[in-house]
Amino acid sequence: MTEVLKLCHEATGDEISLPVSEGTVRATDLLQLKVRGEPLATFDPGFFNTAVCHSAITYIDGDEGVLQYRGYRVEDLAENSTYLETAYLLLNGELPTAGQLADWEQTITEHRQLPDKLRILLNGFPYDAHPMSMLMASTAAFFTFYPDSQDYTDLASRALNIARLIGKMPTLAAFCYRKGKAKPYVDPDDSYGYCHNFLAMLFKQAERKYAADPRLIRAMEVLFILHADHEQNCSTNAVRSVASSGNDLYTCVSAGVGALHGPLHGGANEAVLKMLREIGSPDQIPEFVAAVKRGERRMMGFGHRVYKNYDPRAKIIRKAVADVFDITGVNPLLRVAQELEKIALNDEYFASRKLYPNVDFYSGLIYEALGFPPQMFTVLFAIPRTAGWLAQYQECVTDPELRIARPKQIYTGAGHRSYVPIAERG
Repeated sequence: MTEVLKLCHEATGDEISLPVSEGTVRATDLLQLKVRGEPLATFDPGFFNTAVCHSAITYIDGDEGVLQYRGYRVEDLAENSTYLETAYLLLNGELPTAGQLADWEQTITEHRQLPDKLRILLNGFPYDAHPMSMLMASTAAFFTFYPDSQDYTDLASRALNIARLIGKMPTLAAFCYRKGKAKPYVDPDDSYGYCHNFLAMLFKQAERKYAADPRLIRAMEVLFILHADHEQNCSTNAVRSVASSGNDLYTCVSAGVGALHGPLHGGANEAVLKMLREIGSPDQIPEFVAAVKRGERRMMGFGHRVYKNYDPRAKIIRKAVADVFDITGVNPLLRVAQELEKIALNDEYFASRKLYPNVDFYSGLIYEALGFPPQMFTVLFAIPRTAGWLAQYQECVTDPELRIARPKQIYTGAGHRSYVPIAERG
């Protein structure tokens, strides 16, 4: 039996019946009902309650604190999987067999190198250029080297360019980092795995081989898995919106990088570190919390647009912090973060507002411990999110319901005005 929602306009007595499917009504069905002669529409800034697509990639239950990739709990993937295995899952819908994973890893390895002329592009940026700006511009520039990506309906071409971008993104990010440090680029080493190779390209000095601590490699794998996808967030929406006009995947992912660059999206972990430094020590926390309650300060790293429970990614990162600090030494800010979390979780003010730690609360501490400057934090978000963006892009361009994005607006400007010659104006 089909569920039906009935709407009645009391002023006119007009009534319509809207079929309800999957907890939604079709926005275009509202056009049947007219208010003051205009078709009815919804007003939803920020898409708080508007579904824009069907997706089988990521599931979130914000009330219960659940995050799943293709039905697999992110906790299980972080415990047992690698980033490339998770990327394969996001793109293909199933976990790979041993043979499929080996082939996938080999394919990604073959595409790690950057085109020589792209290095020239990087060299043209100022040394103090923000790495996210360099990443965004260079990602878009890939299309000039791989114009075959425009034919996204060709399965082989699409798969090839997906592998190219996943393979090259860590190399590009590492080059952006070393440029800012005025250090020579370190080329990929095919004998290393994905995350080990990334660390080597970042931190290798004069040694012939860079031997990263296995615990650091594993921590990077976990962080990459946790950031791989997160449903229809701002940057994913940007990727899908740009894809809806028929663009190649490089242009679309560069749009995602641009959206992620915003401090309200990818830059939140940097804001957490700044907050912890301003607090300074655990004994200053009560005063800070009181200021938050008075509306004078903001609690960064707490609360989330989707989660009304503890962000499952934050729990996993909290455990990874210990492994990293065993190697690098404990950051004094960790004590501040742990005490702040303890106080906030037991405070009715935060509990009643369902404000719990999110993924950004501890991730910045790990990145800082590994030696990254704050401007690199969002880059470390963009590398793993590339797999999610590409999975979303692929789903978008193959969706039979795809339409070019064109939101409605409510016009609030002037009505019709007659043109006044310049000599006659005020």
